[in-house]
Order: sequence, then C-alpha cells, then structure tokens
Amino acid sequence: MNELELKYGCNPNQKPSRIFMRDGSDLPIAVLNGKPGYINFLDAFNSWQLVRELKAATGLPSAASFKHVSPAGAAVGLPLSETDRKIYFVEEVAELSPIACAYIRARGADRLCSYGDWAALSDVCDAATANYLKYEVSDGVIAPGYTEEALEILKTKKKGNYNVVQIDPDYVPAPQEYKDVFGITFQQGRNNFAINEALLENIVTENHDLPQQAKIDMIVSLITLKYTQSNSVCYVKDGQAIGVGAGQQSRIHCTRLAGQKADNWYLRQHPKVLGLQFVDNIRRPDRDNAIDIYTSDEYEDILADGVWQNTFKVKPDVLTAEEKKAWIATQSGVTVGSDAFFPFGDNVERARKSGVQYIAEPGGSIRDDHVIATANKYGMTMCFTGMRLFHH
Repeated sequence: MNELELKYGCNPNQKPSRIFMRDGSDLPIAVLNGKPGYINFLDAFNSWQLVRELKAATGLPSAASFKHVSPAGAAVGLPLSETDRKIYFVEEVAELSPIACAYIRARGADRLCSYGDWAALSDVCDAATANYLKYEVSDGVIAPGYTEEALEILKTKKKGNYNVVQIDPDYVPAPQEYKDVFGITFQQGRNNFAINEALLENIVTENHDLPQQAKIDMIVSLITLKYTQSNSVCYVKDGQAIGVGAGQQSRIHCTRLAGQKADNWYLRQHPKVLGLQFVDNIRRPDRDNAIDIYTSDEYEDILADGVWQNTFKVKPDVLTAEEKKAWIATQSGVTVGSDAFFPFGDNVERARKSGVQYIAEPGGSIRDDHVIATANKYGMTMCFTGMRLFHH
C-alpha cells in the first residue's frame, strides 16, 4: 500500500488528506484496527522514533505517551515499585512484562496530559500491556507487532474502533525530509544524531560523580527532548520522564513548567494522596482530575461541602502549602535535560527545587561560567553535550 486516505487533516476543514510515500514504495505500516487520522499519525511516527532510539541506546524496552506531537511521558521498562503500582493504579496481583512497565511508567509521568494519548512501544505489544491500555482513555498505539491475545484485547476498546498500527521495525526513512509551509517547500537532512553514553563524557562541574542510573536518565531525557516541540526541558528519575515542558519561547519557562509537572508527579506519592478514599466505581479520568485539583491551589473546588461527596467517601484533610513544600524538598536524584543551552543560572536554581542532581545540556552560552558556578554551588554534576536538539 503506497498511500492511505485520511478523513481530514489537522482540522475537519483541511481536505483532502492522506499519507503516502514520495518514492512510490509501500508504506512501512499496517493499520490492524480503527481509522487513524492526521494527528494520530504525526504522534505515531514521532513517538515510534523516540522509543526505537531509546531502546537502541539503553537496551531496555521503551515506551512513550504522546499528545499533540510531543511526549507527555517516556520511560524504559524497569520494574514498578509498590508505590508506583499505587499511583499508576495497577492491581497488586497484576503480572507485568518489561514493556508493560515501560508504558505504565510513561503514562504515569503526567496522567492528565496523557488523557487520550497515542501510545508507542519499542517491543511487541503483549497481553499485559494491552490489558493496561484497555482501561485507559487512549486514541491508539503503534508497535512492531502484537500477540494474538493483545490484539483481541485492543480490538474491544472504543467500541471496536481503537487505532492499532503495526510498523516495520526495519524501515529506514530517506535521508532528506521535506515540509511545505505556506506553499513553500523546506528541505533538511534527517536528524540522525545518535544519543548515547559517549555524549556524556564532558563533565564541566567540580562534581564528576555520574552513576549508571543517572547516565540512563540523561539518555531518556535527551532522546525525549529530541522529539519534543522546542523549546523544551525534561526532568527524569529512575528511567522515567516525570516532567516535560514543551513549546515555550523562554528557557526558564520550560524549566518551570517541566519542574511543576515533576513536583506534581512527586506529590502523587504524598501519604495524604495515597490515603484518599474515592467513591466506588469512580472513572479513572475523574480520579486523576480529583488528585490534580486536590494537590493544587484550587483544592477548595473539590473539597467544598456538597462537592467532595461526589468524589470521596470521606472528606480529605487539606494538603497545605507548607506540607507540599516540605514534601517536594525531600525529592532527590533527579536528572534534567535541555534541548539548548541554559542562558542563565536561574534554570539551575529552579531545577534544584525539584530535586535535580544531574544536568545534561549542550553548553555554548556566553554565561556558561555562571551556569557552571550555580551547579557547583549545589554540588550538582553537569555534562555539556555540545549538541542542540531543536524539534519543530
């Protein structure tokens, strides 16, 4: 199949719409279920590149959760802790494969932003992964293959209309990319730059301590940034993106946005949040929204008399600003990556507040000395990669 006609483009008024191969060759994908749209395929192809590269760089099964052509989360397939199972709503007795763990952790980075996501898997989708996807609000999934059991499970989603795409893992795209804007064609070479541990050898801070887990986290961060709309910053812990700031015009706003998301991820582990008693049969999205509001400054919206009863069996105590600040201060061992240099030390100051110990950024600012000095002040380890990772 050389081309696939789509219902419409980014918006219903943008017709006709299709995906096709310029050279006349066959498309490297097969639609096994559903009818993916234009944005679905943008998410599918960008997310597939991310997980393919992450698997190649780490040797670990990898997954991503995409929304509007940027990752809401990405992760490698490390086992889930008991706390992970609670905050990601995984049954205690559920048997999880490495690829299932990768997707659960990727979606867990920001469950609100992952609502209606596109899932990408580096490995064959198995029943464990499909069973988790079955109960989440998601638009579709791309993977190099599916077990028969997994495919049957996924075909039951969205009244049988869930989008399931299989991609040829051996497909190699053309070295040149083309994009039309305002009737004008842009051409550039594909960004085939390989992100691996060799990129992390230029440690510019006084502290040179860089354990293996931090190296993996740096790689997760940088590869995630490679497929995130710029400007972008990504916080990572234990092989999992916990905060992605995308598409901001200011670097510090990226760092703040991603840092706030990392803080929100960590607040989900607060004892008061873990102890919330939800009403029976509450929908997952309603539960996620409730947690988000409860941990925010707008907590009164869900704890007001006559309102909290719709969500909770017992009215929760307020999670105060002082309690949140004290809890976030216990976060540690976090890695942050940036797709371009930090122009000022204020980015390091903000990252520190979210437990950052390791930093990977290109370097090259005229104020690199100030950025390095700020990292040294807090005993951080910072690598200059020398490579910008803009993505548009």
